Amino acid sequence: MGVLKVGTAGYKYEDWVGRVYPANLRERDFLPYLSQFVDCVEINASFYSLLSPYTYKSMVRKTRDDFEFIVKAHKAFSHEPDKVSEVLQPFKESLQPLIDAGKLGCVLVQFPQRFHNTPENREHLQKVVDWLGDFPLVVEFRHISWVRESVFEFLKQLGVGFVCVDEPKLPGLMPPVVVATSPIGYVRFHGRNAEKWHHHEHAWERYDYLYSEDELREWLPKLKQLVQQTEKTYAIFNNHWQGKGFVNAQMLRHLFSESTE
Repeated sequence: MGVLKVGTAGYKYEDWVGRVYPANLRERDFLPYLSQFVDCVEINASFYSLLSPYTYKSMVRKTRDDFEFIVKAHKAFSHEPDKVSEVLQPFKESLQPLIDAGKLGCVLVQFPQRFHNTPENREHLQKVVDWLGDFPLVVEFRHISWVRESVFEFLKQLGVGFVCVDEPKLPGLMPPVVVATSPIGYVRFHGRNAEKWHHHEHAWERYDYLYSEDELREWLPKLKQLVQQTEKTYAIFNNHWQGKGFVNAQMLRHLFSESTE
């Protein structure tokens, strides 16, 4: 029987000021403030650039002992494999402060929707494990072709966790399949803003969605299933616009705790 850790995808959002963060709170105090209310956070900046070990060391210092970080793997591993040789060692070394502090939950590898279930892409997935297998890994697929029992078995063989998702029910997108393929369970809540998912002017519009209590209750039995099958399960809210993910994280923590009493 594992544990459930609930958190948000990212924490440095200007639109959270006055909604999540007090209006006069300095940016350097965002993380310690947030860590009072959630169990973990996804670091998304690591997808776009290589963060310094000192950056992670500062994050460690600003959070309580049992707080954890999920680090999104640099885009080279999932989108630009020709650049892996440049970023592999610096990326791995940057995570050492989190490892030393026992605060690295896992590394999240997020593939694009164009990354379909093909023999070539399964070979690439094996390469990712070869590159990053020193860390606990979870992978998020964006295309429905990966929803196969054979894929789940493949992930189990690799020792890689499958990221379950909640997102709009649109053609080609991943359905809310719940499966554990490693000791780590993972769910990313992207919101259900179907209207803006593919057609938006700004990226944040896709994640402008507040889950209702009833929608979160749908996930309680699924989360309990994951918790029973894993050592640790993360529930991460990516519906970040104007702090909606923060609100939903609080709701889910309360609902899950209430349901297990």
